Amino acid sequence: MRLTLIHPAIGHRADESYIRTWQMEPLPIAVLAGLSPPDVELQFYDDRMETIPFDAPTDAVAIPVETYTAARAYQIASEYRRRGVPVVMGGFHATLVPEEVSQYAEAIVTGEAESVWAKVVDDLRHRTLQRRYHGEQSPLADIRISRRLFRNKRYLPIGLIETGRGCRFPCEFCAIQTFFSRTYRARPPTDVVAELSDLKSSKRVFFFVDDNFAGDLKTGKPLLSQLERLGIRWVTQMSINAAHDEDFLAAMRRAGCCGVLIGFESLDEENLRLMKKRFNTMQGGYAKALANLRRHRIFVYGTFIFGYEHDTEASFDQAVDFATEEGMYIAAFNHLTPFPGTPLYKRLEREGRLRFKAWWLDPEYRYNALPFQPAALTPQQVTDGCVAARRRFYSWRSIARRSVSHWRDSYVFRNFFLVNAMHRQEITQRNSYPLGDETWRGHLLEAQ
Repeated sequence: MRLTLIHPAIGHRADESYIRTWQMEPLPIAVLAGLSPPDVELQFYDDRMETIPFDAPTDAVAIPVETYTAARAYQIASEYRRRGVPVVMGGFHATLVPEEVSQYAEAIVTGEAESVWAKVVDDLRHRTLQRRYHGEQSPLADIRISRRLFRNKRYLPIGLIETGRGCRFPCEFCAIQTFFSRTYRARPPTDVVAELSDLKSSKRVFFFVDDNFAGDLKTGKPLLSQLERLGIRWVTQMSINAAHDEDFLAAMRRAGCCGVLIGFESLDEENLRLMKKRFNTMQGGYAKALANLRRHRIFVYGTFIFGYEHDTEASFDQAVDFATEEGMYIAAFNHLTPFPGTPLYKRLEREGRLRFKAWWLDPEYRYNALPFQPAALTPQQVTDGCVAARRRFYSWRSIARRSVSHWRDSYVFRNFFLVNAMHRQEITQRNSYPLGDETWRGHLLEAQ
């Protein structure tokens, strides 16, 4: 059987190449490839960096879908289905809004693929495909990864690794808590180390894509002790509470951790209360956590979101000043996004504040526009404020000022200017980016 795997882009602008920092290896594709039986002939096309040959022979197509890629995924699915090729869709978006996704595919997979993908492939083989499959949570020892389909594709030179799934925190805006029901599971450390050992000769640095690397500090320490022997460099994302455990930070540094992405989100305590994220300010708050990270030479990629109830025009400059003074390696200044299925989306819908019925499909919506009505600012003020914040933070003056915080690590310092220059180049490139291919002239083909 011939099976084609597709990773959809967020969208495409006419006569413009795709945003470079969005071109990382698609780990969901590697998982599906690893789970597929060896006698299945796999083809893979990454819509972010190549043209999809819709007329190439294939028996079926599988597309992982995220909310931001849904519009483009439906376009791609329609092209294949118009040619009589059955399409299977899965991923976060399929779980969050299954009724919508099922309109554009012969079958959808909700939940996690590991426990049901063999059944999906077998049903495709025997032409007994069901409309829906649901994958229950299974031990992460069942994960199988195959990256052979990534050969000769020009991804960023970063190896993506999964060491755990889920997060126990109840942040109002986060789809992770909805998808994983506020649970956290860790992969067996030996599996992670084996995967890294296979890749270390071909990758300069690794990104542990866990929703929260510090989801369980106790189970994380055995992995760190094994990573220490590998001699690799890596970055990850984690909740700020782990930055108050100095033994954990020391173990991370010994294990090769260079940096962490932390969601600060807001400097306003009332906003954090609404987000259900007041744990951010516990145990001495941001200042103490950041001092601990600096002491252990772990750089910070800070993220901030705007549009919550207590944000004002001054909030943007306050966040930039804070991130600059703390010497953050890089930072993101984005608007709040209500993802379907989250408590935030349900609250805004209940309050009548959503500006689009489904912003991810509305032809009037563009990336960086605000899909809801904020309390104290206009949607345009939030969009403009985010762009202005990025422009200030990635000014050459700010870059030079922040660079002095990173000279103690030669590898980190050597890449600091390159990474910041790349983000500087993309300050406005993402603004008004289309969801879906704006040059596509077909029509969406809905399931009968």
